[in-house]
Amino acid sequence: MSDAATTAARRKPNRGYGRWTPALFLAPAVLTLLLIGIYPTLFALVTSFRRYNITRPREGFPFIGFENYANVLSDSTFWSSLFLTAKFYVTVLPIQVVLGLVIALLLHKPGMGLLKSLARVTLVVPLATTYAVVGLIGRLIFNRDFGVANQFAGFLGLGPIDWLSTPDGAFAAIAIMDVWQWTPFCALIFLAGLSMVPGEIEEAARLETSSKLALLRHVQLPYLLPGLTAVMILRSADVLKLFDMVFVMTRGGPGSATDLISIYIQRVGFRIFDLGTASAQAILLLILTIIISRLYIRLLYREVH
Repeated sequence: MSDAATTAARRKPNRGYGRWTPALFLAPAVLTLLLIGIYPTLFALVTSFRRYNITRPREGFPFIGFENYANVLSDSTFWSSLFLTAKFYVTVLPIQVVLGLVIALLLHKPGMGLLKSLARVTLVVPLATTYAVVGLIGRLIFNRDFGVANQFAGFLGLGPIDWLSTPDGAFAAIAIMDVWQWTPFCALIFLAGLSMVPGEIEEAARLETSSKLALLRHVQLPYLLPGLTAVMILRSADVLKLFDMVFVMTRGGPGSATDLISIYIQRVGFRIFDLGTASAQAILLLILTIIISRLYIRLLYREVH
């Protein structure tokens, strides 16, 4: 067959492939995104401008403008929960980033192929565990009578600790479980960044200096910044919406010691049934997440040339 005939055969459209074929392949994903992402967000946005209490249907759902937002911004409990969430974030994130970076650097070192492969597999296990299951595991670990945490405390000569019954203990318990679940995520992201470092450049740098800190700062860090930016953005969003694990472990208690912002919004929306106020709180968190993400991108993200 001549070259012209071959080219003509390649250009001939396949049977069953028409103008709308790409749209048909994309349709399920687009519909799913609309149903579970776009529609709930639009519904929350509309609801946030209404007096929407489902226990008082006879009063209707009148439009009240920005009244819900004004009530939220003047709510001291909302700000206390938001401050507690920020405290939780600045507690767990540095630990996760440092431990993740150390694990990634260890796995990036040459040698020990089988052990590194097993380590990569085990890193996926916490990520594959759902938040509710992590909460159940946390309740078992920090149980006062038979928990593993108090077993280790006994080895150190410490008495049994009421982890989940004291404010500091409960806060430390949910922080430890969050670090356990998300440190592997940071490690895998950083490991992917380290794999992007050109081997000849890294080898030349190792010959020039024996300082691992200098190697990390001048050679590896530029390739880690995009991953670090992604970690900061994703973890910010995760902490702001963290609910399942904390609810299963502590229900937000004792008192308000672990009453993170998502726990408070759930209480307003599904215990008081004030969906208008809860929607306004959720929209404000969405705006806060977008602002934080833009700041991280502006301050941390750098293209590697």
